[in-house]
Amino acid sequence: QVQLVQSGGGLAQAGDSLRLSCAASGRGLGSYVVGWFRQAPGKEREFVGVQWWSGSSSHYADSVKGRFTISVDKTENTVYLQMDNLKPEDTAVYYCAADLQFSMSTEAQAYEYWGKGTLVTS
Repeated sequence: QVQLVQSGGGLAQAGDSLRLSCAASGRGLGSYVVGWFRQAPGKEREFVGVQWWSGSSSHYADSVKGRFTISVDKTENTVYLQMDNLKPEDTAVYYCAADLQFSMSTEAQAYEYWGKGTLVTS
C-alpha cells in the first residue's frame, strides 16, 4: 500500500516556475515508477512525465519536454515536478501516481496509487 500526498501548485504568470510535491509513504518505494498526469477542464487526463523511483530513467510528454523535470528526494520520500516557463495551456489539475511496473507506462490506467491532485493555473 502506497499513499501519496500532494502539495504545491497555485497561480502563476506565463513564463513563471512552480514546483509540485508528492510525499510518498509505504514499503518498497524503490521498486516503483512515479508518474505525473494532468487534467484540464473538459479534457481527459493526460500524461506529463514518468520516472523510476531510483531516478535511473525518465520520460516526458512532448508538450512539457525541456520545461518540466521530475526528481526524487529519497531521504524525504518525496517526488517533485519542477515546472519552468509555464504556459497558459499548462493550466490543469496535476496528479502524481505510483505503481509497481516493469516499464514506465504513460497510461493513467496502469497506475494503482494516486494523489488527490493540485490545481495549477497559468
